[in-house]
Amino acid sequence: MPLRQAIIGLLLVIFALATTETATRLGWLDVFEYMYYDLWHNLSGRRADPKHVVILAVDHQTLLEHPDEPLVFWGPHFAHAIEIIRRAGARIIGLDYLFTVSAESWLKKLELSRTDKSRTYDIPMRSQLASGQVVLIASVADNDQGKSQLLLPISDYLFSLPGGPMDVGLSNFYTDKDGVVRRFFPTLFDDGTIPNLTFATLLAVRAAGLEPTSSTWSLGCREIPNVILPYTIGFVGPPGTIPRLSLSRLLNPQADMDHEIQRLKNKVVIIAAEQIGNQDIHLTPYAHGFLIFEGRMMSGAELHANIVETLLTGRFPQFVPDGFRLIYLVAVLILGTTLFFRLHPLKGLGAGLLLGLVCTLLAFLLFHINWILPVASIYLALVVSYLGTLGLRLTGGEREQARLRQMFGKYVSDEVVEKLLAIGHRPDLGGEALQVTVLFSDIRNFTTISEKLNAHEVVEMLNAYLSRVCEPILEQGGTVDKFIGDAVMAVFGSPVPYSDHAQRALRAALAMTKTAREFRSWMQQRFGNMDLPEFNIGIGLHTGEAVIGSIGSPKRMEFTAIGDTVNTASRLEGLTKELGWAIVASSATINAAGPGVVTDKREKMTVKGREGYVEVFEVIDLKLEKGGQT
Repeated sequence: MPLRQAIIGLLLVIFALATTETATRLGWLDVFEYMYYDLWHNLSGRRADPKHVVILAVDHQTLLEHPDEPLVFWGPHFAHAIEIIRRAGARIIGLDYLFTVSAESWLKKLELSRTDKSRTYDIPMRSQLASGQVVLIASVADNDQGKSQLLLPISDYLFSLPGGPMDVGLSNFYTDKDGVVRRFFPTLFDDGTIPNLTFATLLAVRAAGLEPTSSTWSLGCREIPNVILPYTIGFVGPPGTIPRLSLSRLLNPQADMDHEIQRLKNKVVIIAAEQIGNQDIHLTPYAHGFLIFEGRMMSGAELHANIVETLLTGRFPQFVPDGFRLIYLVAVLILGTTLFFRLHPLKGLGAGLLLGLVCTLLAFLLFHINWILPVASIYLALVVSYLGTLGLRLTGGEREQARLRQMFGKYVSDEVVEKLLAIGHRPDLGGEALQVTVLFSDIRNFTTISEKLNAHEVVEMLNAYLSRVCEPILEQGGTVDKFIGDAVMAVFGSPVPYSDHAQRALRAALAMTKTAREFRSWMQQRFGNMDLPEFNIGIGLHTGEAVIGSIGSPKRMEFTAIGDTVNTASRLEGLTKELGWAIVASSATINAAGPGVVTDKREKMTVKGREGYVEVFEVIDLKLEKGGQT
């Protein structure tokens, strides 16, 4: 890549990086990053086996077995279930119900306060709460004035807990700007408010035997500070992955003999309502459908369970470090920008898409080891870079390249055009003096041949011959300057300034004579019955300074070479008839070509338009420096 283009590319990389970083830090890309993050969850399916949590569900089966019983009067049922769970050896029990009213208070309202039931109905429940193995929930809600208030359990239950408010966790979830729960806070208050820990955090801390009031907890081989700081939830899988038991099984008289219940040993058990029509459901990464993946909501209990699993296993998805992210982004940008400059816009677009897909695959693979690598920022950076290179091409570079291709494409090989573009050399169309080698070639006895052929046959022969004889010129990087009847004029050393232009011209001349000999068989097959003279060509070469530029009238311009060097080469081609040589080269060309030129005869000749003699040589071969023929 030329220096100027490299500098422009570097500036474009810096601009794309600055644009992407600005968009990232302002949160403009969050919704797109969320989309990829959610897609990774759906593609991954079940990510881990839950090891620590079981949900005890008040499901439709439980409700069917206990009809006509208002939830407020379920205290004895919950108490019985908690007792069974404790006997099974569970570590901690979380009751995902916000008890804002008790059965006893309702009985008093019904003026049944004189009965024993109004005083003793909740004794079993209060007894289980007093065991120290139960955690209740509270909630933070905003009032009409927009101020946050705590909704606590009823005082009878709250006072039954050994730790009082310390045994209560907050059930609120943290949602991202699109309303999806992907992260959680260990605590919601740092001003001394009690309760302050979230429900799942309190369950995990209690299950690990740690003190809820500690400033930091060692959970899952990680230190979790007791501060308001968001953590990413390490979901174990889509809704339904956390194991469940129906509460109806614990209310069965034979519950102690149930092997599934025995598996609750050392588990965190969350009792929650999960019956049909339950409103405690939330948006998670699995809520949005993608193609074949059907979106599903997740219950609040399962969200709490996933957070507990995250804390106890230490499986926290986390963003790659900023330093790595920036180095990665710069590397992708440099690679992408280089491809965009070097490739055709359509190929560059395809390369950019392929590069983006590779980065997307890398992000997905890293997700499996709980690293979050941004994807949307990569695509934005590549888009900015691609549009930048495209804009530069359309406003200057590409138009200039198209103009050069149009100007030289008919006269030089594609390789020469591409090299001309690659080296960044732009011919001075206004005219410049360059050291070049000029070649002239024409057909011997062309007048005699054309007199024996009709017009169509002459054109047919010339087209067949010229298409063949120009190939060696193009192969050697020469420019087919013009056709003058049966003659061909070629220039070596312009527009691409080859230092070995004389040697290239000689190689082309030798190849042209070989092509002419091979063309005789075509002439014999096509015009063998017309008694034509044997087909031969003559070639003249001269090296020197020539003026190269765009010459002509405003209506017809031509990029060509003029000057004494051109005239001399033309005169030398005319000498081939007089001398009977196939290739006549001046001493200037022989000297410029260096060692390896094999000559036969040598003469000093006068040519029209020049004073004195011109030393000329018959060229019969050209050998490489190592001795091999070209």
